[in-house]
Amino acid sequence: MSFIRTGFREIGLKIRRQRTRIALRHERRLLQKSEINLGREGTAQAANFPELRNEIVALKKLEQEQKEVALRIARIEEGIKTIEAERQQNAREQSEVIARLEAQKKPLLHRRNEAKNNLEVCERELAAVERRIQESEAADRDLLKQLSDLHALTPAPADLEARSANITARRARLPDERAELVRARLGSADAVRLAKEKLNAAEAEVSMLEKNIARTRSDFEARERKSNDNIRLQQEAARDARARHQTVEERKNPAYLSIGRHLAAKGVAPPNAPHLLAEAHRRREAVDSHLQHKAELALLSGQIDKQELRKFYFSVFSVLVLLALTLLVVFQSPRGREWLPQETDTILSINADQFERAKLPKRWRNEQPALWPGLISAAAAIPGLNVSRDVVRITRALTTNEAGESREFNLVEVRRGGLSSVMRAIGEDKSFEKRLISGLPVWERPPASAEPPSQDSGASGATAGKPGFAIARVGPGTLAVGALDAVDELVLVRLGMKPDLKITGQLFDRFQALDRDSALRLISRDPPDLARVFHPIFSRELLEVSQLLGLAVNLQDPVKARVLIKVSAPKSADDLARSLHDKPQQWLQLPDSQLLLYSQPPEVLRHGESNLELRFTIPADSARILLQRLAKTDTSAAMATY
Repeated sequence: MSFIRTGFREIGLKIRRQRTRIALRHERRLLQKSEINLGREGTAQAANFPELRNEIVALKKLEQEQKEVALRIARIEEGIKTIEAERQQNAREQSEVIARLEAQKKPLLHRRNEAKNNLEVCERELAAVERRIQESEAADRDLLKQLSDLHALTPAPADLEARSANITARRARLPDERAELVRARLGSADAVRLAKEKLNAAEAEVSMLEKNIARTRSDFEARERKSNDNIRLQQEAARDARARHQTVEERKNPAYLSIGRHLAAKGVAPPNAPHLLAEAHRRREAVDSHLQHKAELALLSGQIDKQELRKFYFSVFSVLVLLALTLLVVFQSPRGREWLPQETDTILSINADQFERAKLPKRWRNEQPALWPGLISAAAAIPGLNVSRDVVRITRALTTNEAGESREFNLVEVRRGGLSSVMRAIGEDKSFEKRLISGLPVWERPPASAEPPSQDSGASGATAGKPGFAIARVGPGTLAVGALDAVDELVLVRLGMKPDLKITGQLFDRFQALDRDSALRLISRDPPDLARVFHPIFSRELLEVSQLLGLAVNLQDPVKARVLIKVSAPKSADDLARSLHDKPQQWLQLPDSQLLLYSQPPEVLRHGESNLELRFTIPADSARILLQRLAKTDTSAAMATY
């Protein structure tokens, strides 16, 4: 096993060499920086060395270019200041002009408002005169009717003449009053016409002044935009000039570096900064030390036996390949599976946490004790399990064979603390017997008349067709419960000995996403079969037109539901969506009941070509009947014969 020690030693040397290379790069950067600083401060001393003449000439040219760039930057900044002053002057002028125009506008607005008020008064007077004229005409018609009715009386009253004379006198006064009212109407009409003319003239003046204000504001804004454009151009030019200045400064670094290295080699320090020479020497010593350490490590690495090193690398590679294969086997199962039999047609998922938090299910469970056991089915018979406290989710899968016989598979997801209490209760219960299926333990409680099963290690020990109750742990927190043959089949599915149900696809993915908000979910790949598996909750027409049907219910108050429907063709989806929108009562009514599944017409959404989604609120009574029919606890005779 010496090759393992050799390999780890080589790895240690590689790590040390890498750390040395990193430190060496860092020290070289610091050395270069210190030599540049030394060259920058020691330019005057460099004139004493003829070999640095080229660097000094290059520095003078670059400095001259920097001066020109600095002069251009100063001119640009001066131009920016000038434009800013023009902008401020323009803003002041705009404020003054607009203020003057607004001051001129105020009396015009006052005159327009007065003209408008005067017009309203005149129109009210004209309307009053018109109303009085109409009242006078109505009074004339009324008096005439009274006179006709009086003469039509049989026998005639004794005071007929007196009453007729009174009515005739009153009618005789009406023409004079009407003539006076007509003259008043003419005067009021003239007053209205004059008031309208004054109002139109005032509005014309106000409109002209407003146009003048808008034109003035537009002119000033155009000048402001022009100033902004000029400032932006000047700022871009200043940015380019500063970038050029910085580029020229960086181009001086090679000359400073050459001068600094020469001064460091000659031991010449600038009088105003003698510490820069000591800093350059210290950085040079650090770089030489790291180079020497790197060479020593390379020598030690070269002395290692290459054959043992190859053995080590081969061993590491083999371990990594084995680990990759192990991880591939562990994670080979797709995520979109519930570990249910492949022939599963209907899945009912109950979120126990949501049921416990909602108030309506608690009230219904107290009123009808058989409701909750009917919903959770075999999960109610697990010993040592408090469903309300320990269970997270209950999944019921149902299948129907060609003969019409139904089978049910139950998966119960339990919290960690609750699972330990269940295992302890099963171990202490003498009525349970343990057997193995391919190494996976199954606890079964056969009926009193059944013989005890053999401890067979294979599936041959399954009690297919026998009544009884069994429990198996098929996951870290998942239990398979129910009939003996159903639990055995779930175990075989979990072990990969039987094909499982792949729940992937657009509709299934959207249905899975509803779990966070839903207390109850139901999905069926054979919607017409729902009427045989549960008591009917959907109309037969909706079940027959659907290829895939899903229901998610949130039992908070109010109760909200979503229905996912997949149909055969896009045209069928269009027709169904239109019918659901126009006649929802035809599709969303509880069979053999007058109750509707919605309190308001549902919202119909389209997903893809053939998928529909309905969103609606369920009335409390309909939600209670829905749960009763899923639990098969409603006692309606119609339900039993559906």
